Amino acid sequence: MYIIVGLGNPKKEYDNTRHNIGFDVIDKLASKENISVLEKKHKAVIGKGIVAGQKCILAKPQTFMNLSGESVRELIDYYKVDETWELIVISDDVSLDVGQIRIRKKGSAGGHNGLKNIISHLGHDGFIRIKMGVGEKPKGYDLADYVLGHFSKDERAVMDKACERAADAIRMIISEDADAAMNEYNKKTME
Repeated sequence: MYIIVGLGNPKKEYDNTRHNIGFDVIDKLASKENISVLEKKHKAVIGKGIVAGQKCILAKPQTFMNLSGESVRELIDYYKVDETWELIVISDDVSLDVGQIRIRKKGSAGGHNGLKNIISHLGHDGFIRIKMGVGEKPKGYDLADYVLGHFSKDERAVMDKACERAADAIRMIISEDADAAMNEYNKKTME
């Protein structure tokens, strides 16, 4: 069984912000796989279904970004999955261009508070993550204001395609492995 966690903040005011791109990927995957993500459990909104022939839990933590690890820890403990290869976390990344995807099997939080909290709760950084590029903050901007800001119309169109690619990458991680998905989706180009 896989647990696929998209990071974001609850509440309508955060919908469609850069920081909530993890939620957007979960919504895209849920829509493609016909999984309803409505059940409130483990400090998250979750949905159960099949992705690439495997049982999966899709989760959107409701703890706010900086406490995402609380929900992830509960999910791991309850479903007894091996977080080194059965946990996939999707987050925004300001060091990647808008729409760029980067899959990693481990690594630091890179300054991302949601990832930092998950690493703290798991006690290690060895889990699969999909980083969604939201672009570098403009000079003079506060980082929090930038990631809690909304995409421009053009950026949103690019991000919608990136969410599609991320959903496809998740399917490849499950059906093949993370290395295959990294080879396919970590390319700089965006179609």
